[in-house]
Amino acid sequence: MKRIRLGIVGLGRAFSLMLPTFLADARVQLAAACDPRETARSQFEADFDAPAFHDVEALARRADIDAVYIASPHQFHAAHTRIAASHGKHVLVEKPMALSLAECDDMIAACREANVHLIVGHCHSFDTPYLRARELIASGAFGDVKMIQALNYTDYLYRPRRPEELKTEEGGGAVFSQAAHQVDIVRLLAGSRVTRVRAAVGNWDPARPTEGAYAATLWFENGAFATLAYNGYGHFDSDEWTGWIGEMGQTRSADEYGVARRKLAKVASREEEARLKAAGTYGGNAYTPAANVPDARRHQHFGPLIVSCERGDLRPMPDGVVVYGDERRERIELDAPKVPRAEVIDELMAAVHGDTAPLHDGVWARGTLEICLAMLRSSAEQRDVLIGGETSITKEC
Repeated sequence: MKRIRLGIVGLGRAFSLMLPTFLADARVQLAAACDPRETARSQFEADFDAPAFHDVEALARRADIDAVYIASPHQFHAAHTRIAASHGKHVLVEKPMALSLAECDDMIAACREANVHLIVGHCHSFDTPYLRARELIASGAFGDVKMIQALNYTDYLYRPRRPEELKTEEGGGAVFSQAAHQVDIVRLLAGSRVTRVRAAVGNWDPARPTEGAYAATLWFENGAFATLAYNGYGHFDSDEWTGWIGEMGQTRSADEYGVARRKLAKVASREEEARLKAAGTYGGNAYTPAANVPDARRHQHFGPLIVSCERGDLRPMPDGVVVYGDERRERIELDAPKVPRAEVIDELMAAVHGDTAPLHDGVWARGTLEICLAMLRSSAEQRDVLIGGETSITKEC
């Protein structure tokens, strides 16, 4: 069996969320890591009998690495991608791809010049329920997509944050971190280029001075439109509308209400909050090892979503897709996931070992960032923003 020897840049929260995938998928070998925290490096070396470095360059130059997973803070994505590409490594970089379109262009150019693949993820548009809904749309049985509605209510803003995560100009806030998911999903399902955006953002807590909410309408070249809504202020929880199946596919309880706000209320300073976040990620003293995390028996998701086509509505769910046709309602069941986020590894394997152009490549992710930036601009200027230069979807999953 072919494997991917993966180097990890950044052992924080994103890596902690991907680690169950890396452990469960036999196609992945964790070959090296890089992180500024000595505790995280020591933990990695003990867990995987592989070297860990303080310097990204030292990791990227290793000959025993096929690809680099970049899970460093947003503001470092561009620089770390250039380093990895310069040493001939394929790149899997977390969303958002970068903080500006110029950085995206640099990343795309660096990977093209090095003849390596660039994949951006994990993003929830990788999730099987959305991919299955896309297949149903492509079948033509329901006609063209006309409207998509997506919403998500979470406690995002009250989870422990580093100081820069509460500064929009440094990549913080719900638009950079959360809208990237919803925008990616609706672009995948609409199957067309976004031409226009109108948005408003919510920044309502002076103690958390960045966007905690947004609402947006996206218009597509094929005549479809999508409405997106997100609220991360920790009151209503939209997992109530997905049968209390959480974003990671795990079973949740309504009794968890208010946990994030209560924990944060005990924190005395920004510095203490940053330490609390570090403690809960890989190598921290409060980190829960991936082997001890309850198995997810459902697929991951990003809140309730309905696709309205000419002859029916499609509702992706954690365990299937519910179809509301002209004459009947049916549920198309999905097998439970054996490996969480296996779709990311599928795409990475196809690129690295099959030289298959990925769906979620740099050009695709640049288009998503362009829309996110347009949302911020639309809200600030209180007007529609036109989108230009984005490629439409022509690739097959």
